[in-house]
Amino acid sequence: MTNESTTLYFREGTSDKVYRAVLEEKTGGFVVNFAFGRRGSTMQTGTKTASPVSFEKAKIIYDKLVREKTAKGYTPGPDGTPYAHTDNEQRDTGLRCQLLNSITEAEAEKLLDDPGWWMQEKFDGKRMLIRKTKEVVEGVNRKGLIVALPEPILKAAQALPGSFIIDGEAVGDRFFAFDCLVSNGRDLRPLPYSKRMVVVMSLVSMIANGAIVYATTATTTSTQNKREMLNALKTLGREGVVFKDCDAPYTAGRPASGGTQLKFKFVATGSFIVAKVNAGKRSVALEVMDQAGKGIGVGNVTIPANQKVPGVGTIVEARYLYCYPNGSLFQQPSESHDLRTRPESGPACYH
Repeated sequence: MTNESTTLYFREGTSDKVYRAVLEEKTGGFVVNFAFGRRGSTMQTGTKTASPVSFEKAKIIYDKLVREKTAKGYTPGPDGTPYAHTDNEQRDTGLRCQLLNSITEAEAEKLLDDPGWWMQEKFDGKRMLIRKTKEVVEGVNRKGLIVALPEPILKAAQALPGSFIIDGEAVGDRFFAFDCLVSNGRDLRPLPYSKRMVVVMSLVSMIANGAIVYATTATTTSTQNKREMLNALKTLGREGVVFKDCDAPYTAGRPASGGTQLKFKFVATGSFIVAKVNAGKRSVALEVMDQAGKGIGVGNVTIPANQKVPGVGTIVEARYLYCYPNGSLFQQPSESHDLRTRPESGPACYH
């Protein structure tokens, strides 16, 4: 089973809130955790499962949690973008995205030097396909189920000519298109990526009136350009990059290992103090010290099964994707278990 997560936003008057729900595998089953707070502030965390439960039960809890928040006005769009209703929501289309495996920094280094692998920015959004047949436009999630689309993306797709299936990432009310599976009845999936990219770029260029809700991701091919782009994205604090074999067809699903499309996420390592051992769980609450010596909570981290749960006051190192103002961390789900106890004693580094 794979982890599931969603980030929802709420903006009304002076309220500007974020709510994140995560379904993830733990020793003995699955758990549903959440975090919430004002955007940009330290996130408060909690759980809907006191102990691991079956995937089926966790999925019910997770789906109910998301429905409850959306019913209260939270939306997937950071600006509170309205989503267009569809009567076909959750119907299986039979379509599946090509899913990517993660690679290490050493593996990414090799691909930087290989001209056969092109590189693009990886966006922190919602992966989906957009299918248009005549005048009907539908969003399709990574599981192949029909989902609602933000209205700006829906209207832009309706304005584009012909029929198509586009693969990309929805970020708020913008859609970053990076592949095209079908164009006017022609199946492009057997073609090399280099040819499919030309089609999606041509299609996106037809958007009228400067409504830039679709944008093909910048693609680099040479070693120098790839290195420059990777360094620039790291400096900007972006999520990561994607490497694509320019000669490969579109293959739905996720390979057991490797593949022709690979993702490399930027992660950092920080030093933290264990503030609390969470009762009944293999997880601890972490904090850092401000300049005045006051502890600032940064969230929870799961302890790997092969490691001893560290005690309160222990200094540990953990990997994370993002660090928000006032200390809140966002961890990469597939690597959130990377926590090590530091051998030295003394205060954690200031952050």
